[in-house]
Amino acid sequence: MAHHAPRRPSRRSADADRTPAAPRPRWSRCTTVLAALVGVAVVLTGAPTVAHADPSVAEIERQIDEDWNKLEPIIERHNATRQDLAAKRKQADALAAQIGPLQRQVDEALKKVGGLAAEAYKGDNLSVVNALLGSRTPSQMMGQLELLDRFAQRQQHDVQAVVDLRDELAAKKQPLDEMVVQLTRTEAQLAAKKKQINAEIDRLQKLRLKVYGNGGGGPLKPAPCPASYPGGGAGTAVKFACAQIGKPYVWGAEGPNSYDCSGLMLASWAKAGVSLPHNAAQQRSVTARVSRADLRPGDLVFYYSDLHHVGMYVGGGWVVHASRAGVPVKMKRVDDGPIHSYGRPS
Repeated sequence: MAHHAPRRPSRRSADADRTPAAPRPRWSRCTTVLAALVGVAVVLTGAPTVAHADPSVAEIERQIDEDWNKLEPIIERHNATRQDLAAKRKQADALAAQIGPLQRQVDEALKKVGGLAAEAYKGDNLSVVNALLGSRTPSQMMGQLELLDRFAQRQQHDVQAVVDLRDELAAKKQPLDEMVVQLTRTEAQLAAKKKQINAEIDRLQKLRLKVYGNGGGGPLKPAPCPASYPGGGAGTAVKFACAQIGKPYVWGAEGPNSYDCSGLMLASWAKAGVSLPHNAAQQRSVTARVSRADLRPGDLVFYYSDLHHVGMYVGGGWVVHASRAGVPVKMKRVDDGPIHSYGRPS
């Protein structure tokens, strides 16, 4: 039986058996192009852009503290410079009152010397010389020489007096003028730096209020503490009190890990170098009375008729206080409790 090689299909029949490819949808081509563009963007930027979360209250408070610690020394230097400048300007005004008559003396002396020069120009001095040359006796000549010498001495004295007065004026005026210029320049530099840091603190304060408004402070700290950053000893005391929020109440404790109400006031103002007794009623007796209208951060708020509780005003209508066992140091509204009076440590 003869064997025949299998017949190869023609090219035409092979193409006919192949299933035609479905047309590629237009959207798939767009998706491919979009993916390519995203890939290029990732290559160019290094990574897709990631949205950054708003900073936390703690981060904002830390940044404000840093900025305030930079600002406070500038404020102190600015205040010292302003006082120094005011004193130097006062001295300059007093010197100007002395310089006025002195300048008039200089002007009069110059006028006098100018008059002598005019006399010499007119020939009055020549008449003296001619009289000297026309003397007939030695005694007459001696008399004329004495006259001429006195005239020269008087002229020299007037000129020297003008020079001395002018030197005295310059000697008194120059160093004071230089000091006033330097202090004015320093004051301007400090004021510019203060303005710059204040602008940064204001920016952070707005962000801080936004975060607190979103409930970022938590139940113990429902508002910014302090509401604003005061300077001086009150600023030191109020910032310390705010930093103790969350620590436990322990009767008789004055820190650093726990507090009672008067112990928190004692420890806070101790940071500012002010000594307070560890008792609310006694703290009232050693602080200056202030009215509600004059209340400012750092002032003490005393509660109840028997003065058995005290908190620290931190601005914005809030106080920080250690209330009772089982409740940590926290903020509360200043009117949350019967107020007895207000005191300002100093």
